[in-house]
Amino acid sequence: MKIEITESASDDIADGHLFYEFQEAGLGYYFESAILTDIRSLNIYAGIHEIHFEKYHRMIANHFPYAIFYQVEADVVRIYAVLDTRRDPDWISERLK
Repeated sequence: MKIEITESASDDIADGHLFYEFQEAGLGYYFESAILTDIRSLNIYAGIHEIHFEKYHRMIANHFPYAIFYQVEADVVRIYAVLDTRRDPDWISERLK
């Protein structure tokens, strides 16, 4: 199965990296590595996560309070957003539209 990360999801990962790197040197790199490991696991687990906001599977990241929103389209897993779960659910909903 192929995994595609959209530009907006890539920007989300970069934003998270900057946020955590500002908190402590090296933490941003750990964040990015952990998120990408979670995304790679979708080669095995794609499609098993609950549907949220009517059309996106939501995978909760293992090491950070983030969720990975994706869709399975034929043999492609497309990542649409990687968002902090502490955000207002209405904001997340709007972001995914």
